[in-house]
Amino acid sequence: MFVSAAIADVIETNDGARLVGTVKGINGGKITLSTSYAGDIEVAQSEVAKLTMDSALAIRLENGTTVEGTIAPTGEGAITIEGGASRVQAPVTDVAATWAVGGTDPAIIALQPKWAYEASLDVTGKSGNSENFGSAVAFAAVLDGKDDRLWFYTAYNRQETEGPKSDDQFKAGVDYSNKFNSSYSWYVRNEAGFDRIKAIGFYDVAGTGFGYTFDTPDHQSLTIRGGLSFRHETYSTLGSADLSSVGMDFGLAHSYKWDNMKMTNSLTFVPSFGDFADYRVTHDSHLQLPLKSGPWKVRFGISNDFRSEPQAGFDELDTTWYTRMVLSWY
Repeated sequence: MFVSAAIADVIETNDGARLVGTVKGINGGKITLSTSYAGDIEVAQSEVAKLTMDSALAIRLENGTTVEGTIAPTGEGAITIEGGASRVQAPVTDVAATWAVGGTDPAIIALQPKWAYEASLDVTGKSGNSENFGSAVAFAAVLDGKDDRLWFYTAYNRQETEGPKSDDQFKAGVDYSNKFNSSYSWYVRNEAGFDRIKAIGFYDVAGTGFGYTFDTPDHQSLTIRGGLSFRHETYSTLGSADLSSVGMDFGLAHSYKWDNMKMTNSLTFVPSFGDFADYRVTHDSHLQLPLKSGPWKVRFGISNDFRSEPQAGFDELDTTWYTRMVLSWY
């Protein structure tokens, strides 16, 4: 009678616990162990007294040495990596990362640009004593690299109240930024669209300049920008002269993350050189919460669009409150 022992990885901690399962990976100072009794467990490498791994993995140490092999304990907090002809001894805490043999180092993967996508929709309606129908759709695609970011976005908002339209807006834009050190960056952006309720048949705002990213904790980010802009607006009302002006371009982007939600704030200010009393300010703040563990999120926000010198008969400020369903994917 032959008895075959199942291959298993074993972690023994400093306080005497013995955990059996399959090591999925070691990264960021933690070992992820997959178990049949408690799912995935994360154990800090500093708390590991002995580590045994029967399955071969690619292993990178803190000094940059990379070995493919299995791991056996050689003492309190120490291991031996057996890789055929090679044999390396090191403390458990010196293991920087592991990955499947023939795969790619997670550090290299982290440096590769990644696309992320987001689509949102909200629809409102009312009938009875008054009639109202509104919809807003938006799409964004972001390519994040180690030192740069490319962002495409577009949105359309249409509202009808008692028949006539009360909102009919469209915008599309692109924003690119590139860091030349940990704090400083340069950027270029352009946004175009229309606002038929305000009789703006076409508008375009282009900007370029430099940005500064503040040193903040990982759960928070803050970047300010400053540079030059060109603003053009074509009006659909008779007798209105089109606007074309060179000016300044200022911006602020801020975000704050909690465990299960995120707040984002953005602000742009574009004054004209020809008349500093003629400027445009746009603002958006929203709080985003996940819906369970899927890709859907719900967003509660407020946006403002302020033109200091609107056409005759139009208000300076438009404010929109919204609740939006958001789908994110990679």
